[in-house]
Amino acid sequence: MSSANETPPAEGAATPAATASHDTGTPQALLDFMLQGWAPRTGDGWEPVKHAAAHRARRAALSARFPGETLLIPTGQEKVRANDTHYRFRPSSDFYWLTGCHEADNVLALVPDGAGHRSVLFAEPTGRDSARFFTDRHKGELWVGARLGLEGSRQRFCVDECRSLADLDRFLAGLGDARRVLRGLDARLDTLDASPADAEFATWLSEARLVKDAGEINELRISIDATKRGFDDVIRNLRTSPTERWVEGIFGLRARVDGNDVGYGTIAACGAHACTLHWTRNDGAMRPDELLLLDAGVEGHHLYTADITRTLPVGGRFSAPQRRIYELVWRAQQAAFATIRPGAQFLDPNKAAMDVLAQGLYDLGILKVEPAEALREDRLLHKRWTLHNVSHMLGIDVHDCAKARAESYKFGKVEAGMVFTVEPGLYFQPDDLTVPEEYRGIGVRIEDDIVVTADGYENLSAHVPSSADDVEAWIAELWK
Repeated sequence: MSSANETPPAEGAATPAATASHDTGTPQALLDFMLQGWAPRTGDGWEPVKHAAAHRARRAALSARFPGETLLIPTGQEKVRANDTHYRFRPSSDFYWLTGCHEADNVLALVPDGAGHRSVLFAEPTGRDSARFFTDRHKGELWVGARLGLEGSRQRFCVDECRSLADLDRFLAGLGDARRVLRGLDARLDTLDASPADAEFATWLSEARLVKDAGEINELRISIDATKRGFDDVIRNLRTSPTERWVEGIFGLRARVDGNDVGYGTIAACGAHACTLHWTRNDGAMRPDELLLLDAGVEGHHLYTADITRTLPVGGRFSAPQRRIYELVWRAQQAAFATIRPGAQFLDPNKAAMDVLAQGLYDLGILKVEPAEALREDRLLHKRWTLHNVSHMLGIDVHDCAKARAESYKFGKVEAGMVFTVEPGLYFQPDDLTVPEEYRGIGVRIEDDIVVTADGYENLSAHVPSSADDVEAWIAELWK
């Protein structure tokens, strides 16, 4: 990384510039020279962000729900990775859902105004009237790139007003008690006194995102299509990939080329590593006689993420024991799909899948008691090998709408426009003596992304092959 000379900015800068321990000073002659000779910026002509009308409508719904209260939604701040380097920034989901803005540190405030609210976005100014643009390695435009500034942000995100982040502390100090804050994202806002109203606010935002509009579903389709291309890339290189990390890297390249990033840490689990549900170390070897459980999703440019899992025979064909387990999981998924329709319980797919898995485990001689007995709420013995339920909401977050109430989500009914995963799995640990030796070390999960329709469901990832025969044919086709 560059280690150009820099110092804190000249007198009058709003906040100190970020410097590094290896930096040296900026002579006054250089300061004077750098502050002149730049072409003016036009200051207009920024096109509204894609889906601007939807963002505006969401702000209006939020305003109507909490009349007369100031509402504060931060995007979050960059997180330190090590010393003075940061992780790549990704905006908070609720903030993005309301604005379409990707910039760090910004805060959206809905300020009471008559019968509604005025939308005020606190953002970083632009311009070269301060030395920060070339001395501040954290915010300076010559270090991190040009930004929209206040007028550009106002036009692009279609808010009523943009103010400088330097004014945020003064604004917060003048707030009354009628306010709600989305917490845990911005240290400046978290210093405000908390109240139960804040939790209610977070819950409302989560529940408002449960049903996706047409634009959101289209963004999910885009991310799912990119994810399919990422799986294709992995399969083309399957025979020559020496390690799980190689697989992770191949998929990650697709995610960065076709989207914003991966939607979550890629799980590239070969052999017994597939029995660790969230195996993201990805440091194992790839072996042709084993299965690769690839759980991965591209997060699109508008932050909606896919979440797809396929379990692939590294050598191109399933062994007989591998196929037996794979087909059992696939049948469980098909049974889960059959329950999905408006008005069904969110947990119905899980119940259907578990019925199939428990019966299959019993037929294989692994489950020693009758399935009905094992499935009793006070026993759940099948979960030794299934471990997890089969569905979670999907959208801007991979585990979307997480602050929704249980009665609206886990124990609620599904509606048209809801998007969730269906992902049964079986995991036989290599040291599990309750399992016949031929199955030990096998982990299988199959996961698809489902949208509820007016009369049933659509599998948005149906074009990613999933049956055992289709997976083998997919691999063979890409290896030609």
